[in-house]
Amino acid sequence: MKVIIIYYSRGGTTKEMAKIIGDEIKNQKVNTKVVFSEDVSPKDLLDYDGIIIGSPTYYGCMASEIKKFLDATVSFHGKLDGKVGGSFSSSANLGGGNETTIISILEAMLIHGMIIQGNPNGDHYGPVALNRVDTRCKENCQRFAKRFVKLLKELKG
Repeated sequence: MKVIIIYYSRGGTTKEMAKIIGDEIKNQKVNTKVVFSEDVSPKDLLDYDGIIIGSPTYYGCMASEIKKFLDATVSFHGKLDGKVGGSFSSSANLGGGNETTIISILEAMLIHGMIIQGNPNGDHYGPVALNRVDTRCKENCQRFAKRFVKLLKELKG
């Protein structure tokens, strides 16, 4: 099984979250690649069983770099069907749009036919950081990674 974590980050918070999630997935003995969005091709997604995308929140939306990346996946629409997906985000404030950012990424994944898992505890749609990665955020990133791997192994194992 292989997982790719794609992120865009200007200030470093989203990058830090990607690293925490990636480290926890690696701890679960799953081949994991953490990569900056501009250093990966959308077509590379076809090679992975699990895809996680992280973006900072700008005006309640994903970064334009992530949107451009997702828009480019239309050329292989349907070929991500059955892969496991997830998302995470960071913003400067509580109510800064983290949930809308995550949901917009998850919507694209759902249109591709990907499998998404919510979380009844903690950050429901995916991990969020408020201004910085604190203990709460780190724990939610680690919990997200463990649940992601568990689902991936149940479906693909």
